[in-house]
Amino acid sequence: MYFHLNSKVKRMEKKMNNLQVINQNGQLLVDSREVAAMIEVRHSDLLERIGVYTKHLTNGNFRSLDFFIESTYIDSKNETRPHYLITRKGCDMVANKMTGEKGVLFTAAYVTQFEEMEKSLSLSGMSKELQAIFMLDQRTQAFESRVSHLENNTTIDYGQQNDLQLLANKTVIEALGGKESPAYRNKPLRSEVYSALWRDFKGYFNTNSYKNTLVKDFDKAKEYISGWRPHGKLLRDIEQANSQMAFN
Repeated sequence: MYFHLNSKVKRMEKKMNNLQVINQNGQLLVDSREVAAMIEVRHSDLLERIGVYTKHLTNGNFRSLDFFIESTYIDSKNETRPHYLITRKGCDMVANKMTGEKGVLFTAAYVTQFEEMEKSLSLSGMSKELQAIFMLDQRTQAFESRVSHLENNTTIDYGQQNDLQLLANKTVIEALGGKESPAYRNKPLRSEVYSALWRDFKGYFNTNSYKNTLVKDFDKAKEYISGWRPHGKLLRDIEQANSQMAFN
C-alpha cells in the first residue's frame, strides 16, 4: 500500500515538473492537454468541464477569455482537434474544483511554473547589468538563507563546549566564595551548585545538555553562565557553610 502510494506521488511530481507554461504575446498559458494528463483525467472530460465553466462565466458577465481560450491542434492522424489555452485564472478555477492530492499537486505545479516564467520575463526586460545584479542578489539571499538555517540548527563545537565548561567553573567557584572557601571544599554542596547551574541553563535554553547549545545562542549562553547566581535554599546553604567555618 505504501509503495503504491509513494510511486503514485513520484509520478505526479514528475508531471508537475514537466508542466509547460506558454508565453503567447506576453500572456502566460498552459495547454489543457497537459493539465488533463497531470490531473489524470481524459482530455475530453476536461474540455467538457471547461465548457461548463465558460458558460457560467458568460452568464455571469465575465470574459471567458480571461480564463480559457479556445484553440485547436493537429493530432497524430493529422486531424484538427479542439483544446484550450488556460490562463492562471483558469488554472485557479480548475484547481478549486479539485480535492485531495491531485488538486494540491496541480496547484503547486502551475503556481511554481507561472512564477518562474514571470520571473524570466521580468529579467528579459532588464539590461545585462541589472540582470547580473538581480541574479547576484538572489544568490546572496539564498546563501544568507542557508547560513541562517545552519545557525538555527547547528550546535556548538567541542571548543565552544569547553568555553562554556570553563566559564561555568569560574561562576561556581565565585558563587561558593573561592577555592579556599568552606563551601567550595564541601564536595556535596559544590556538586549541588554545579547541578543547579546546568539545570537552570538547560531550562532557559530548552536543551538536554549544554553541549547541544545552538550556535546562534552561544554568546547568550556565555552571558547567562557569567550572570548566573545561586538563590533560595542553595544560597542559604552556601552562606551557612562559609559562616560556620568563620566562627570556627
